[in-house]
Amino acid sequence: MSAPCIMVLGTSSGAGKSWIATALCRHYARLGLKVAPFKAQNMSNNARVVATTGGGWGEIGSAQYFQALAAGVRPEVRMNPVLLKPEADTRSQVVLLGQVSAELGAMPWRERSQRLWPTVAQALDELRAAHDLVVIEGAGSPAEINLMDSDIVNLRVARHTQARCLLVSDIDRGGAFAHLYGTWALLPEAERALLRGFVLNRFRGDASLLAPGPQQLQQLTGVPTLATVPLLRQHGLPEEDGWYGPAAGQAAGPLRLTVAILAGPHISNLDEFQPLSQVPGLRLLWARQPADLAAADWVILPGSKQTAADLAWLRTQGLDGALAQHAARGGAVLGICGGLQMLGQALQDAHGIDGNAAGLGLLPLLTQFARHKTVTPTEAVFASPALAQGPWAALQGLPVQGYEIHHGQTQADAARVAAGQPLLAALHHRASGQPLGWCNAAGNVLGLYLHGLFEQPAVLQALFGAAVPLPDQVFDRLADHVAAHFAPGALAALLEP
Repeated sequence: MSAPCIMVLGTSSGAGKSWIATALCRHYARLGLKVAPFKAQNMSNNARVVATTGGGWGEIGSAQYFQALAAGVRPEVRMNPVLLKPEADTRSQVVLLGQVSAELGAMPWRERSQRLWPTVAQALDELRAAHDLVVIEGAGSPAEINLMDSDIVNLRVARHTQARCLLVSDIDRGGAFAHLYGTWALLPEAERALLRGFVLNRFRGDASLLAPGPQQLQQLTGVPTLATVPLLRQHGLPEEDGWYGPAAGQAAGPLRLTVAILAGPHISNLDEFQPLSQVPGLRLLWARQPADLAAADWVILPGSKQTAADLAWLRTQGLDGALAQHAARGGAVLGICGGLQMLGQALQDAHGIDGNAAGLGLLPLLTQFARHKTVTPTEAVFASPALAQGPWAALQGLPVQGYEIHHGQTQADAARVAAGQPLLAALHHRASGQPLGWCNAAGNVLGLYLHGLFEQPAVLQALFGAAVPLPDQVFDRLADHVAAHFAPGALAALLEP
């Protein structure tokens, strides 16, 4: 027997579909239902490592990873069978059931969609067969009339499952009633019939002032407004499509540390830094010009989907020189994945994966891009004499967990090490002992292949003496917040045919 499906659609990208879906996963799981999240096709460079159906490891979008955790089930690739990782304005890497497919990446959009639909439908059907409820997240807007003939993520999924659909609009942007009405008006009649209710998301102010808008909207469409959800500024989850703007802000408390994250155009996995925004006394800022590094205690080079291109951007902005000066005066520098690769001497690409480029030269490392992509969960331990005297001293001896997603393979530049530029292995794989991170002799420049460092309570406690809310606390708070603002009985009614 197939499980029922509740589908969260949006009037646009950024309407809040991901965290509404996360809240619903938690809400229904707390009722005792076995819940699975699903999004047919996700476009994001924020990805997580999860189990594949064959027993290996693959990638899905971060949103479905967190939704699975909220539901209390193990994340796996069927929850997001298609992941598109943008590499340029007109090109994306296609990840199918967790694995990169060069063939699909080379196909035209519409032809690709038709090829993908059978896999999408099978993954969804299998999840429905194994669960009591599937909470489905749409993508963008379901009313993109130029894309309806090749849609595999919104209306086709809704029809396939006869999903009970919610349509979410971000009222904080303005124009929410027009967005909801216009989306409804552009839907085919059969899909309109699947809409159970509208959700006004991120509301600020006196809800009584909305009248008579919801009533008039229902008169026009026949669809009730089931919820007006107040803005939750610190819901504790990373945003699916991004997480940075002009400034990241400062958590409560006296300022103790300023951390600048280099915000290149192809930044990836930036969601792993979201916990830093909740550390008391820590100020985060996104660095796009040399002046942004002037007050920084730490500088972080995050992951990148196009490392060579982001290196070129750094140089164009003059950030390479500012970073070198920061490191020379003893400032802390942390590179993660693509950021680690940038810190080395050179990127060497014989297979056309990313591109050749000179590195920043802060660590004597060479990176070669391989056809095979490393995708794996990882357990490691920090151990290096250099860490004891540098800004990362609290990490010495600490076991950590995380994940790796990278094409590049990195090793010491033997010639430079022999010429007197010291390099010390700083992070070691717990099983093999192989290095996963390196630092300079002074211990202030550290590069790692491990994602997820700041998502671990032990790391936050060691570095900052701080504890941020655990994921389960975040999920419960989110579910409580959303459920409290739905009309009485509305969430229970969504379970009914």
